[in-house]
Amino acid sequence: MRSFFCVTAAAVALGGCALKGDVRRVEDQVQQLRTQTARADSARAAELQRIAAMLQRVEDSLVSQQAQLQQMHGDYRTDMTSVEQQLVQIQELTGQSQQRLSELRAQIQARAVQEAAPPPSPGADSGGTAAADTSMPGAAQLYELSLQQLRRGSPQTARIGFQKLLQTYPKDPHAADAEFFIGESWRRSNPDSAATAYEQVVKNYPDSPRAPTALYTLGLIAEQQGDSAGARLYYQRLLAGYPQSQEADLAKTKLKPNH
Repeated sequence: MRSFFCVTAAAVALGGCALKGDVRRVEDQVQQLRTQTARADSARAAELQRIAAMLQRVEDSLVSQQAQLQQMHGDYRTDMTSVEQQLVQIQELTGQSQQRLSELRAQIQARAVQEAAPPPSPGADSGGTAAADTSMPGAAQLYELSLQQLRRGSPQTARIGFQKLLQTYPKDPHAADAEFFIGESWRRSNPDSAATAYEQVVKNYPDSPRAPTALYTLGLIAEQQGDSAGARLYYQRLLAGYPQSQEADLAKTKLKPNH
């Protein structure tokens, strides 16, 4: 019986020793796990700090680049404004120079028109107003010289000659032609001024062969400006006033519904 208790006590002692050893091993494993976790957390924290620092640098770089772009944009706008101002100044100077050259050329050509023909003979008075002015060519000569300038591509010079003819020889047979060709000299550059001259032909010289041509041309100008109603009125005036003219046939075609 005593031996049984001894064996039992020894077994318990041995079991107690074994249990303590297991607990110690578990504690060691837990400690190692805690150490490893702490190291992993520390490494993760360090990596996160590194990433955060990198993101901060990227953000700072973007802010800096944005500031540089804004500065460049401002400089670009300033430069463009300066360039635009310089272009405007150049255009103004160029326009002034061209206008001055045109004026000088017109003056020279106008003087050439006056000096190209000999003065009219004393006592000649084709217009009834300028026989005493021996420096001015006659109406027929002035008309021909102006017409030559128009055909040569100098409408401004031609216009000066025609206007001088109307001022100096208002009753000359060439007056209606001169007024008509003043309209022609404006035809390409200023249709409104051309229309005014053609209206003067119809108003002041209704019996001239130029009158129906002027009315038909007024209709064409109105069409080009998109004024269909105004064009029809001109064509109708042409048919009513000059039904036998060649322009009347053209006006009839223009007034057809399918035209």
